[in-house]
Amino acid sequence: MDATKEAEPMVRENSATVDRPSERELVVSRTINGPARIVFDAWTKPELMEQWWTPKSFPISLLSCEMEVRVGGGYRLTFGYEDSTFEFYGRYLEVAPPSRLVWTNDEGDEGETITTLTLEESNGKTLLVVHDLYPSKEALDGAIASGSTSGMPESLGQLDELVASLGASEGG
Repeated sequence: MDATKEAEPMVRENSATVDRPSERELVVSRTINGPARIVFDAWTKPELMEQWWTPKSFPISLLSCEMEVRVGGGYRLTFGYEDSTFEFYGRYLEVAPPSRLVWTNDEGDEGETITTLTLEESNGKTLLVVHDLYPSKEALDGAIASGSTSGMPESLGQLDELVASLGASEGG
């Protein structure tokens, strides 16, 4: 009984952790209150990603989300900010539903960043880990300085809310 009580706070943890294990890596993790298959769908179906990806506190909007989720397929996210637009795009290197997704981020001038998403389900909850490997220390420093990495914890909170609502609508 005591072991269950000790484990409970970890399961109920609502915030994301952000770590920089090396000069080129950024790792963000969070426990999502729902099964891995729904979390995976939220990362791979445009109509779901559009509902959670852009942090609500940021003055940007997701204008379009194109995804061909297969090895060799590509994605393109177009955002609006004030009177301009910008894009994130790349290609999928690995697609293993519902536990792993690997893709490139090709929009940077410094070279390609590789993102690995892993999902590990336990007791109806999913530990989500996003691991970014930047091409250089300077590229990661630049991403952090520009604020482009700061929205992930908020986005993952929005993902958690979406997954909970999707699970409830499925009766799970």
